[in-house]
Amino acid sequence: MKSTRRAFCFGLPTAGALLGRQPPAQPADPAQTITLEVTRVNLLFTVSDKKGRFVTDLKAGDFEVLEGKRQQKILDFLAESDMPLRIGLLIDTSNSIKARFKFQLEAASEFLNSVIRPEKDKAVIYSYDTTAEMVQALTSDTGLLSKKLMGLRAGGGTAMFDGLAEICRDHLGKEQPPHLFRRAVIIIGDGEDNASRISRDQSLEQAIKADTVIYAISTNSTKIETNGDRLLKYLAEETGGLAFFPFKAEDLTQDFENLANELRSQYSIMYRPEPMHTDGLYHEVKIRLRERKGLQVRSRKGYYAPRS
Repeated sequence: MKSTRRAFCFGLPTAGALLGRQPPAQPADPAQTITLEVTRVNLLFTVSDKKGRFVTDLKAGDFEVLEGKRQQKILDFLAESDMPLRIGLLIDTSNSIKARFKFQLEAASEFLNSVIRPEKDKAVIYSYDTTAEMVQALTSDTGLLSKKLMGLRAGGGTAMFDGLAEICRDHLGKEQPPHLFRRAVIIIGDGEDNASRISRDQSLEQAIKADTVIYAISTNSTKIETNGDRLLKYLAEETGGLAFFPFKAEDLTQDFENLANELRSQYSIMYRPEPMHTDGLYHEVKIRLRERKGLQVRSRKGYYAPRS
């Protein structure tokens, strides 16, 4: 990785990180509620060494799962190298990102062409400015995806949270059963939001309930961290993803390549929470290596229990 670039990799969950999160102010529309698996929690995660290289030869016995301080029994463990992908592209088309807009669309198109396998993987595209808008529904047709991407035009405000929630709730979260797919949202934007109807934490809740990892590629080309950059890092961290900050246009291609490698280098653990929760609240989870030193586990920090 070049020394002039920033890439943030997030590690194990920290206690109390989400205790201040509040549920949505308005009751969810029953027609749009994501159905949660009552008795199982599935966690996607990656393991890397100190140089950032993926470690893909680990077994179930190398890990332990902690919910609070209680160790959980692992019911299923998989190396997720071949699972079907469900990808959401969420692209900022506001006035603030015009400078490198065309190049970003071209890089995103190349990324989809490299990772989408016909008849197996699918992607959905959303744009956001003053409102969030679906550009293309879930499809395996990379030619159609590229055409829709290159037809986007910049202009307007930023409604990122609305777009993130809609992708997770209305598209990725409806691909069932949950444990048979890997879901990821890739945000391409500056991290600013001045037009959404919902909050940051409400959109993040939808991502967590849909078992979706968030990746972010910032369009901020300066070396000065902005509030938008910090927001993108936060969204990625809470779901076990990554945030990339390419300074130069050519760095963007490398970031997409790294992202594609990540999507093929994940593990999956499934467990039944003990004790079982039916309180509708957020519960923190930690995946920890038993003995292997010098390795980093990156995973979602928790899940929302169903409400009885």
